[in-house]
Amino acid sequence: MQKYVCTVCHYVYDPEVGDEANGVGAGTSFEELPADWVCPLCAVGKDLFEVEE
Repeated sequence: MQKYVCTVCHYVYDPEVGDEANGVGAGTSFEELPADWVCPLCAVGKDLFEVEE
């Protein structure tokens, strides 16, 4: 699964790890994240994430 990076704070969402602190289990792809999910570090929306190169 592809990792995504926040263009504001550079947090990397790794689907193999998920975001357990915010209720997102390991194995959840970026596309499967809830529409209201935000970056756990800077609180921007999914629209400000890009595929990690």
